[in-house]
Amino acid sequence: MLIRFKVKNFLSFHAKEDETSEEFSMIAGKVRSKKEHVLDDGKLKLLKFAAVYGANASGKSNLVKAIDFMKSTVESGLPSGCADMYCKIEEENKKKPSYFEVEIKLKDQYYAYGFEVVLNKGEFLSEWLIELMPDNKEKLVFSRDIENGIYEFGGGLKTKGLTEKLELYAEDIQDDTGALFLSIMNKNKKNFYQNYERAVILQDVYRWFADCLNVNFPDDLISSYSYMAEKDNIEEICNMIAAFGTGIADFQIVDVPDEQALSNMPKKGREELLLVLNKDADYMKRSRKVKRISHILRTRKNLFIISIDSDEEITFKTIKFSHNKNNVLFELSEESDGTVRILDLLEILLSEEGKTYILDELDRCLHPSLTYKFVETFLKLAERKNIQLIVTTHESRLLDFDLLRRDEVWFVNKRKGGESDIYSLEEYNARFDQKIDKAYLEGRYGGVPVFSTIFPIKEA
Repeated sequence: MLIRFKVKNFLSFHAKEDETSEEFSMIAGKVRSKKEHVLDDGKLKLLKFAAVYGANASGKSNLVKAIDFMKSTVESGLPSGCADMYCKIEEENKKKPSYFEVEIKLKDQYYAYGFEVVLNKGEFLSEWLIELMPDNKEKLVFSRDIENGIYEFGGGLKTKGLTEKLELYAEDIQDDTGALFLSIMNKNKKNFYQNYERAVILQDVYRWFADCLNVNFPDDLISSYSYMAEKDNIEEICNMIAAFGTGIADFQIVDVPDEQALSNMPKKGREELLLVLNKDADYMKRSRKVKRISHILRTRKNLFIISIDSDEEITFKTIKFSHNKNNVLFELSEESDGTVRILDLLEILLSEEGKTYILDELDRCLHPSLTYKFVETFLKLAERKNIQLIVTTHESRLLDFDLLRRDEVWFVNKRKGGESDIYSLEEYNARFDQKIDKAYLEGRYGGVPVFSTIFPIKEA
């Protein structure tokens, strides 16, 4: 689970003179109410939900982009086009390093992982992984001073045999300023972790980024609807869909003719599908144990479940929806944008333990009451499982102490110079009987638009 995220010199987040970074935190504050919203493991109290507010162009989406940038860089290396992503408020920022760090909870341990990179050159300067101990103590796992070619291993990695092996990998990338050690140690290293169990922390941290951190932007397809293909939870899904007032009473998985399915796929999608199915067929021939492999293909307007069996026979199915318990079935493309949005969001409500979802513009296509209902439902489900949801939103109805804790509300505000500040409502010590939504819209906490006159009145 996410504890903290820190960023500096990225998009609207400035490289400040005092070298401090902007910080977003999921550590619970001093609020005593709604303890069920908090994971308390006896050492740390972590929030399961946070809503981030701010005016248009204030930097809310830049916070999401910064987290996504770090995730993408760890998984796949520096993204193309990142050379201009430094904070352009000052020209000298072009030469300064950008800073990214997350603090995360893995099982019962806490870790800080981060790196510094000069984006304009595409060069990493440093990288580190530290275990965070009680009483604010730290234990080094590994660190790299890439500029000076220095690296160090500590903790469980500093053992005979393992250290020497890790040093070989570190030396291999000494001159590669565009490579992260954490990424390299998770490329074709399956046998390595089987032989050196003490090094598995490198795998666990990487997997948190790859498997547990899920970042979504407004135009992303959040879900493939794979949850609908699982027969065990059909009744729960139908109850959830009905509770959100979509009018959907049931859904069915139905066969689709090959020609119809393929005609609804873009050319590139068809080509990629054929490559995947050919690989599946080869795999089944080699294993002889697997008789059928299925994939779910989701586009904005269509949804297909594609299967191939050991005889290389391909079948296509889709999910259709019935309304008001009649026999008429509707395709995904016939549902409203709001209904499709709710069907997407169900993926979060049905998610497994340990996931952290970052969702930009939660309220897109949703009625204000529906947005409130979704957050209310999430918080209820999160009482019995460890899952996090962090959203950006303009929906002021969520600013309600009957729904949220004070420390679950964050703001992003853009200064006159163009840089963004991140801060929590907890800093304002707002009373629980105060109309927070009214105070927010009046600009008490910042993060709201400041208008000037569009049509100036000329003096007579």
